[in-house]
Amino acid sequence: MPALTQYASPELVFAIAYDNHDPGDDHAWSTSGAASRDEYRRWCRHLCGITCLRMALLHRDGYAPSLFGLLDGARHYGAYTEQDDGTIKGLIYAPFTEYARAAHGLGAVVHPRLTMDELTSLLDDGHLVMASVHKTIRTPDQEPPSKGGHLVLVRGHTPDGDLIFNNPSGHTAQSREAILPTARFADFFAGRGVALDLHPRTETGPVAPAAEEHTAPVSPLT
Repeated sequence: MPALTQYASPELVFAIAYDNHDPGDDHAWSTSGAASRDEYRRWCRHLCGITCLRMALLHRDGYAPSLFGLLDGARHYGAYTEQDDGTIKGLIYAPFTEYARAAHGLGAVVHPRLTMDELTSLLDDGHLVMASVHKTIRTPDQEPPSKGGHLVLVRGHTPDGDLIFNNPSGHTAQSREAILPTARFADFFAGRGVALDLHPRTETGPVAPAAEEHTAPVSPLT
């Protein structure tokens, strides 16, 4: 599975996260599909979930729309909203799953309460899991100040049970394709997420409760 970042140039993630580098100052911004540098600058910090979706589609199909192509579709379904003060709310899970199902044929289910055992069971059943973690999971040797606020794509586990995941805001190759023991992952994990089935059954069946609008608020330096 490709390990993508939500930023056009992965080599700039460290500077963006730790040195207050302007993400719009990226010569590769147009590869994201953004219409302008300003649009890219405004939205790129909020694209962790969209990057997870793009990785899943590339893994399944070998191709996928650009980040901003996917963002436009998600916004059409209400997965992001812009507030009166200019702030962006999202990713909002329920409309996002509607978009993933309708536009891309993915089985997508919101899990507002998800234990580590349940997450592992979903992986064993062949799902990918967009899990809400704290952004500092990129430096797992440090203690996170809280849980949640950033989405990573959990793609499997090792024979020993360690979780394998791709981090859209990883600042090194090792943090973009990461492996952590479940107990350590749990220190960052907010206990919620979205399960993706790349090959959903055709019949309609029960899904996990998704009536509430669960969001993954993006911290300033994701």
